[in-house]
Amino acid sequence: MSRLKIPHGYQSSLDLYETQEAIALIKKTFESFLSKALNLKRVSAPLFVQENSGLNDNLSGVERPVTFDIKDGDAQAQVVHSLAKWKRQALKQYHFPLGEGLYTDMNAIRRDETLDNLHSIYVDQWDWEKIIAPQERNLKTLMDAMQNIVTAIICTYDLLKWKYPQLNQKFKHDVSFTTTQELENLWPDLTPKQREDRFARQHKSCGILQIGGKLKSGQPHDDRAPDYDDWEINGDILFWDELLGCSMELSSMGVRVSPESLDRQLSLSGCDDRRVLPFHRSLLTGELPYTMGGGIGQSRMCMLLLGKAHIGEVQSSYWDQKTRLSCEEAGIVLL
Repeated sequence: MSRLKIPHGYQSSLDLYETQEAIALIKKTFESFLSKALNLKRVSAPLFVQENSGLNDNLSGVERPVTFDIKDGDAQAQVVHSLAKWKRQALKQYHFPLGEGLYTDMNAIRRDETLDNLHSIYVDQWDWEKIIAPQERNLKTLMDAMQNIVTAIICTYDLLKWKYPQLNQKFKHDVSFTTTQELENLWPDLTPKQREDRFARQHKSCGILQIGGKLKSGQPHDDRAPDYDDWEINGDILFWDELLGCSMELSSMGVRVSPESLDRQLSLSGCDDRRVLPFHRSLLTGELPYTMGGGIGQSRMCMLLLGKAHIGEVQSSYWDQKTRLSCEEAGIVLL
């Protein structure tokens, strides 16, 4: 059963028809703002990749990908967890120039996701990636991109509110940045999630930097795969969700690993067996461009901007019967 939170007295500002109309407006508007802000071109992307390609996102290393056999060719394929690695290879294959990048719709099935108001086994994101120069591999480059994405989100909301004036969410334009070590220093007795909630409650629009490596406590703030983000130059974009009383992660992103940082992070995480995979060999030998990129949750953004209490109000997915009955009693209409 999912972990469900029912906000007291919840009532959606939009009916079902208006909700579907608003989702279409959000997606069309945000894509336009995002592509202009980061100089991106839209491309097509795969739903699945070959199992032994090394292209699938291993997330925290314990999630099971949905795997199936292909009759013609006797190969095994995996539904993607994300396109973090595929995008970097695509930038080289499509001959993108320095300073330009791609974005695409990413649809995934994460079968091991724990279901709640913010999590679904169906994942839909805007995945993006752009080529950067070696000297741009720094926190300033990352923070500028994070601020540009937040600006695009808030500009999308401004247009949405013009069409639906009954919406009453309030957002802070300027992003407040902190590192995971600074959060641990501030609140050493809290869990990482509790630290994020405390910071987001205070600052509303947040960038949490440097996720994946061990902190002074000896524990990482959160797990990150070792083979796409550089743990020293990555981060999450969080908004404070007043309705649910928690932080909502809208984007995970980062400057991608160089050959040197990939070598280091594979060793630190005990993943040296990945060095022989085609993607990792290409990266370690310097064949792939330097890039930065990330994913931006489509359903979560719709949920946040429309003031929805549950992600199932903006996407069709699986929910157990008890969750469906509890939502129905509370006036939460799941698609």
